[in-house]
Parts: sequence; structure tokens; C-alpha cells
Amino acid sequence: MANTRANQAATAADSKLQEFFEDQLQDIYWAEKKLVKTLPKMQEAATGNELKNAIGNHLEQTRMHVTRLEDIFGILGKEAKSKKCQAMAGIVDEGEDIIDETDDASAQRDVGLIFAAQKAEHYEIATYGGLRQLALTLGYEQVAHILGQTLGEEKEADALLTQIAENNVNKKARREPQSA
Repeated sequence: MANTRANQAATAADSKLQEFFEDQLQDIYWAEKKLVKTLPKMQEAATGNELKNAIGNHLEQTRMHVTRLEDIFGILGKEAKSKKCQAMAGIVDEGEDIIDETDDASAQRDVGLIFAAQKAEHYEIATYGGLRQLALTLGYEQVAHILGQTLGEEKEADALLTQIAENNVNKKARREPQSA
């Protein structure tokens, strides 16, 4: 049994699936590192303290996500390399446009920041969910566990953003008059 498992692991390590898995790890590694640079700008642009705090807390989690990915590369015996994530680059650009195109200290800006942040969260949720499943398929149970931790945190961050929008920010923005 152990010999069969070793043979399966050796085959998986040389497979196209393994290559795809590593490519996607490099992609999300770039995305997380980009978010570490972007989240402070979003936090500064946010108006409400609840949103500022949520973004700040997620920044700390995102730094941990980068560390976890580096740990995963180590477990796989690979160098932690990043590959530009076109999806996250677009989401970040859109978030910067929202900041530029909305009034300072407006609830409308907070609505836009939540939108941008949730787009990033949803991309991360899809990516970590897929990576976790691939890790299981490839026999990387420890890696799957680590990816599962991050997946759970991304889902919690998304739920918190929804709560902030529904309980506070959207209602404030609805009462703001349109710009002249």
C-alpha cells in the first residue's frame, strides 16, 4: 500500500496537473502580494471606521496568506515565485478607479471599495477552493489543509464586507445626493 502511494505521488509530481497546480500557486502568490500593497490604500480611502477596521484586519490576514503560500512552496520543494495575476491586476485597477472617481469621505466611495474588495475576495475564494481540491487530488493533504484555512478566512472576509454593506454603508449611500 505504501509503495503504491509513493508511486502515485511520483507520477503526480511529473503530471500536467502538477504543472497547472504550481502555475496557479504562483498566480495567487502574486495576487496576495499585490493586495498587501493595495489594501493600505483602500483602508486610507475608506470613510467608515467599520470598513477601515475590516480592511486593516484583512491586511494582516493577507500577510499571513503570503507566508502560508511560501510555506506551501517549501513543502513542495519549490522556490516561492510569483507570476502576474491578470485577474487581480484588473480588480486592483478597478478599485483604484473607484477611489479616483468618487468623492472623498462619501458613503458612495465605501460602497465602491466594498465592491472592489468583494471582487478580490470572490476571485480568491474560487482560486483557493480550486487549489485545495487539486492539492487533495495530487496527494498533498498538508497543503490542502493550509489552503483550506486560507479559504475559510477569505469566506469570512467576504461575509463581513456583505454585513458592513447591508447594515450600514449602502443605506448611507442611498441618502447621499448625486454630484452636480
